[in-house]
Amino acid sequence: MLTTTTTRVVEPHELEAALAVLDRAPVDNAFVTARVRVSGLDPWRLGGEMWGWYHRGRLESLCYSGANLVPVCAGPAAVRAFAERARRQGRRCSSIVGPAEPTADLWARLEPHWGPAREVRAHQPLMVTDRMPEHIRPDPYVRRVRKDEMDVLMPACVAMFTEEVGVSPLAGDGGLIYQARVAELVGAGRSFARIEDGKVVFKAEIGAVTPKVCQIQGVWVAPERRGEGLSVTGMAAVLRYALTEVSPVVSLYVNDYNTPARATYRRVGFREAGAFMSVLF
Repeated sequence: MLTTTTTRVVEPHELEAALAVLDRAPVDNAFVTARVRVSGLDPWRLGGEMWGWYHRGRLESLCYSGANLVPVCAGPAAVRAFAERARRQGRRCSSIVGPAEPTADLWARLEPHWGPAREVRAHQPLMVTDRMPEHIRPDPYVRRVRKDEMDVLMPACVAMFTEEVGVSPLAGDGGLIYQARVAELVGAGRSFARIEDGKVVFKAEIGAVTPKVCQIQGVWVAPERRGEGLSVTGMAAVLRYALTEVSPVVSLYVNDYNTPARATYRRVGFREAGAFMSVLF
């Protein structure tokens, strides 16, 4: 009887098996699933390798190794194997992110070799909803951002990223990769904003998209307009787009210390369904 386990790069012809693993936890795995559905498993198109952990010849767990290191449906044995592979390879990612328990285990094994991290966010509530709130009117001024409005949108995106991550997305390559990603979302019709007098006062994007779930990201209100309720009605507007045009379930994750944001998401109908963890380098 074959009882050995193996860890290796998943081959492009194993796409169906990889999607079967990803589908076991569609909300947790939305980011990786979206990338795989668009790009397949070829490392060049995927933007990184997909590692697989095989038990008795069957693919049981995955780990995306690109700009992020993301464990997928990984139990303790798989995490050990992925950590050892990552340790041998050396750090190439800017963050480790994923469901809190396996991500914490992965980081505990890598920290002696990769640490210290710039920041560890050990508990980020993962929230979901599948319906619109009953008593909140979506902001009628929140709409899709047009391609000719990139110059208006970018300052808000940079401000949000810098506030959220702690470093500017313009560092390193001057923001070329980040600007390309923003443009991609605008082009796909998944960037939304309320724009007043040529300035963004609220924005959010629908990032990862799969047939089962999509993920809202980049929620931001201009500092001078906070406290006016723009985030609640704005989120309701983006949620309406997401549920009617994209996926039957909408998710997001938020820092546990961001009390105002968590309150906003609860008001719009999101409920906690787990937790993520992020390690930032």
